[in-house]
Amino acid sequence: MSEPIDHVDNLQDHWWWRPGWRAGRHFYACHFTMSGNAELVQLVRRYQEALRPFSGLDLIPSTWLHLTMQGIGFLDELDGRQVAEMERAIRSKLTRTPTPVVMFHRPVVRPEAVYLPASPPEPVAAVRNAVRAVIADVLGPDHVELAPEHAQGYRPHVSVAYSNTTQAAEPIVGALAAVEAEPVTVALDHVGLLEFHRDNRMYEWTRASQVSVGG
Repeated sequence: MSEPIDHVDNLQDHWWWRPGWRAGRHFYACHFTMSGNAELVQLVRRYQEALRPFSGLDLIPSTWLHLTMQGIGFLDELDGRQVAEMERAIRSKLTRTPTPVVMFHRPVVRPEAVYLPASPPEPVAAVRNAVRAVIADVLGPDHVELAPEHAQGYRPHVSVAYSNTTQAAEPIVGALAAVEAEPVTVALDHVGLLEFHRDNRMYEWTRASQVSVGG
């Protein structure tokens, strides 16, 4: 099991341009999309209501809620054949991978976001490892090692809000602590193969192909 995750003292801007990113550029990734999980969406909204007074936070609309799993690469560096082969291989691999069942409850404030950790993390990590194995098979082991999400230190989570400035965490932590909410359990039986951009200070996908996990 993973170690408890602590709140940070200060947040920073999430929207700095990471290597390779620029306006108009699209990325290809395999993440769990969460907008179809009604109970989780309601839990997120409860916390977002408490965060609404903070102008330094970008609240994530339910349409774009996701559990970050594994980046693959920029679309302008992948050809159509590679994308099609990747999708076929991921579909085949994930039918033989157990469906993760995880719980979300209390959010944590991290350096660039407020997020809900998924517990336990191990079943999600198993799906991620299966996807990483496919990336290595299709694009080569060097490609998967250079992908944005690395093998070590993975913490599966669903972000509630992104920080858009440097700010103290303490008032945000206090607002979240005042929210009364019950935990939510979710079966992650579909994962999304997503093509998305971040032009509008949000991760917005323009194509989402759903893949069953666990048959």
